[in-house]
Amino acid sequence: MVPLMSEHSDAPVTDKPHDDGRKTASFGFRDVPAAEKASLVRQVFDNVADRYDLMNDLMSLGVHRLWKTALVDALAPRPGLALLDVAGGTGDIAFRVIERVKKRWPDAALDITVCDINPAMLAVGRDRAIDRNLMNDIRWLCGNAEALPLPDASVDAYTIAFGIRNVTHIDRALAEARRVLKPGGRFLCLEFSHVVLPGLDKLYDAYSFNVIPALGEMVTEDRESYQYLVESIRRFPTQARFAEMMMAAGLARAGYRNLSGGIVALHSAWRL
Repeated sequence: MVPLMSEHSDAPVTDKPHDDGRKTASFGFRDVPAAEKASLVRQVFDNVADRYDLMNDLMSLGVHRLWKTALVDALAPRPGLALLDVAGGTGDIAFRVIERVKKRWPDAALDITVCDINPAMLAVGRDRAIDRNLMNDIRWLCGNAEALPLPDASVDAYTIAFGIRNVTHIDRALAEARRVLKPGGRFLCLEFSHVVLPGLDKLYDAYSFNVIPALGEMVTEDRESYQYLVESIRRFPTQARFAEMMMAAGLARAGYRNLSGGIVALHSAWRL
């Protein structure tokens, strides 16, 4: 599958507070008490952490690698970059950034922090970093995207891949992204989105709801977690709506690029 791309950067600005007082949050197709969502999501990733990367390969037929490469291409990392990768517990984005920079600048210094709310996912990432001899290049931090344990204006770039749809309050996570970014800092979010190619949407729905949960049951013995993941994708805002949310959080020049016909979108914004 070759990513299909389109550009959008003119979504309207909205002006509303990041805390809308909701008492419930979506958990797949269910609404649950907002206070319970984080623990429910944590349980999902506890269940699948040790086979998370294998399932990504199987579910996407390996195309997730192309999507993540597109994110790193957009980031264009250079020596000295202070990067925060949120919901990146297994280290996939961090490892790709290090590989990209050190391929060109072997002695380059980087300041990479991987933050994830799930200790099991972080444990997988640390083990992978040990295997790759990269423990000195990454800090591993257990924290919530809605209340990041980092100072204001402390990072040059914020990335999040396939994680923002799992937070309880997306608006709060976006506000936190802006808070920790330095002026001129870049926000990049890779997330499953809404298919824009006619006909592909029906094929994608059939694959998602029939194949992915069955694959999860076969590989991880956990059908319910992958049923949730499929449902959570359908509840995520459209590309244009998410661009509005980024700008409402104070991020500027918000836009997106569709990949693979809108199965995934790469969202971009800046803190100006």
